[in-house]
Amino acid sequence: MPKKTEAKELRQNLAQKFGKAPNDTGSPEVQIAIITERLNQLMPHFKENHKDHHSRRGLLKLVGQRKRLLSYLRKKDENRYVKIIGELGLRK
Repeated sequence: MPKKTEAKELRQNLAQKFGKAPNDTGSPEVQIAIITERLNQLMPHFKENHKDHHSRRGLLKLVGQRKRLLSYLRKKDENRYVKIIGELGLRK
């Protein structure tokens, strides 16, 4: 896991890339991007520690949260949904 300063910089970079303003961390696109990055950072841990069921619960909670945000975004604005899916490479 990244340190606090690295995580903060990562969130700021994602907010600049996907948000409407440089400090916009509340929009669904930015939240989805942040959760996706956290999931990508957790995956190597689970490749090495496949019996870590307690952390897996947190991973599944993150996946569910991202799924809820994606469904919300799809209902609100289909174009933004398609754009974020394409940029993050979530759907095949």
